[in-house]
Amino acid sequence: MSDALPLGATIGILGGGQLGRMLSLAASRLGFKTHIYCPDPDSPAFEVTPHKTVAAYDHRDALARFAAAVDVITYEFENVPADTAEFLAPLTPLRPGANALAVSQDRLVEKAFIAAAGIPVAPHRAIRDAADLAPALAELGGRGILKTTRLGYDGKGQRRVASLAEAEAAFAALRPHPLVLEALVPFEREISVVIARGLDGATAAFDPAENVHREGILATSTVPATMSAASTDLARGHAASIAAALGYVGVLGVEFFVLADGSLLVNEIAPRVHNSGHWTEAVCITDQFEQHIRAVAGWPLGDPTRLADVVMENLIGDEIHAIPNGLGPGVRPHAYGKTESRAGRKMGHLSRVASKTPRK
Repeated sequence: MSDALPLGATIGILGGGQLGRMLSLAASRLGFKTHIYCPDPDSPAFEVTPHKTVAAYDHRDALARFAAAVDVITYEFENVPADTAEFLAPLTPLRPGANALAVSQDRLVEKAFIAAAGIPVAPHRAIRDAADLAPALAELGGRGILKTTRLGYDGKGQRRVASLAEAEAAFAALRPHPLVLEALVPFEREISVVIARGLDGATAAFDPAENVHREGILATSTVPATMSAASTDLARGHAASIAAALGYVGVLGVEFFVLADGSLLVNEIAPRVHNSGHWTEAVCITDQFEQHIRAVAGWPLGDPTRLADVVMENLIGDEIHAIPNGLGPGVRPHAYGKTESRAGRKMGHLSRVASKTPRK
C-alpha cells in the first residue's frame, strides 16, 4: 500500500499506561520505533522505549515537537483532550481520527451516534438538571444507573439508583453535568468484540469475549463466550458497522449486553485496544496490539484466528503479587511495570489457556 509506513518509522503514542506499553512492544516486534507522550514521568510505557515526551496534553509547543518527531500518531486511552487531537491532526496523521474521540468521550453523543447507525442501545435519558430526574425515572421503570457523560471508567462516575431520593443524591455527587440515566437492562451476559479496521477499510474481528465485572472493573474475560453462532455473527457485524460509520483506523472495542432472546444492545465503545482483548496475546495468530499497529501503519491486517480457549484474569492492586507463585501449565502472565500498587488499579493480568472447543 502506498500509504504504508516503512520499517524503522516512528509511531507516536499519546498516553503512557499499560496499553501504550503493550502497543510499543508490539510496534518494536514489527520493526517500528515508538515515541510516548504523557504528562506522568513515571508512566510504565516509558520503560520500553527511549523516545518520550513528558508534558501536559495542552502544551502546544511540546505537542508540535512531538508531531514533528513521528510519522503517525495514535492514542492508548479515550480521554485524550479533544483539543489535543484537533491540534495534532493537521500536523501528522492521527489514527484513529479525532472524530472517534469526540464520539466516545460523551455518552450521550455516543449513544446517539450508534442509534443513528441503526444499532440498538439500552434505553436512556439525558439528565441536564435535577428536574429531569423524576420523569426520566418514571419512563425507565423507577430505577437505573446514573452516569457522568464524560471521564467515567472502571466503575467511576456512576451510581445505581432505585428511587428519586437516591437519584437526587447521586446527581449532587456526580460531576460534571449533564448526566445520563440508563435503564437497568435484564441481560443474560456481557460480551465485547474487539475489531480492527485498516486504512483500506478492511476489517478483522476477534472472537467475542464474555466479561465479568467486579466493583465496576473488568475481572475476567472468557473465550469462547456462551452465545449462539447467530449472536456472534450479529455482534461482529454491529462492531464492523460502527467502525465503518466512524471512518475508523485501528482497533476498536465494542461492549454489548446479550438478552435472553439472543439480541444485542451496545453498552459502549472504546476507540483503542481494549482490556477485554488482552487474551489475544496468548492465543491468537495476531494479537490486538499488533493488529492496531498494523492498522495505523497502513499495513495489511493480520489473522485474528484463535488457537485455544482462554480466560483472561485482571490482577488488581496487590493481586499482582500472585504472579510468582500462581503460574502453572497454560498460564501466561503479563505485569504492567507500574511502580505503585493500590486498590482498584490494574497491575497486570493472567491468561489461562486451555484446549479449543468446537464452535456450535
